[in-house]
Amino acid sequence: MEITQIISAFVTLFVVIDPVGLAPLFIALTRGMTPQRRRRIGWRALAIAAGLMTLFGLAGEAILTGIGISLSAFRIAGGLLLFLTALDMLFERRTERREGQARDDDDDPSVFPLATPLLAGPGALATMILLVGHDASAAHTLMIHGVMLAVLGIAAALFAVAGPIAHVLGRTGTMVVTRLFGMLLAALSIQFVIDGLKGSGLV
Repeated sequence: MEITQIISAFVTLFVVIDPVGLAPLFIALTRGMTPQRRRRIGWRALAIAAGLMTLFGLAGEAILTGIGISLSAFRIAGGLLLFLTALDMLFERRTERREGQARDDDDDPSVFPLATPLLAGPGALATMILLVGHDASAAHTLMIHGVMLAVLGIAAALFAVAGPIAHVLGRTGTMVVTRLFGMLLAALSIQFVIDGLKGSGLV
């Protein structure tokens, strides 16, 4: 297994899930809560997100086959979806939408909007199917899920120190990081489309 595959999978999932961008929103979602309740909400959201992404990583291709969609077609569609996400990040629409979702939920935000769609959104679920679909071997599947858990582990660490991070970054810093991740995601999404076209025999 090549180290480049691990790095590529990590960068892709890190960019799509965007734990750095989620840290200030986690503070907004849990504003006024005790540290104990904030921790419970964070861990519950991460567990639900991990479960959803594991399900799509393991059974996503079978679901696609059952409804007659080829993996190449899904790679192309997933790449286009990720590209739209990248555009949202580059033009700050993603942050504005997330902040709107944060303001709309005043109760327990662990399931919605924190677990889904903020952590395990359509882009993350599509990415799990695409990454696992590159290689059917058990070692590759295990590697992708290990990388996914590592990214969620980073999200957990950032949730734990979200207060100081939000203060240090500020809105300007968050915008800079979001735009940088948007550029990386745009390039990776184009690669997904190219891979899908190659798999379909169109190029």
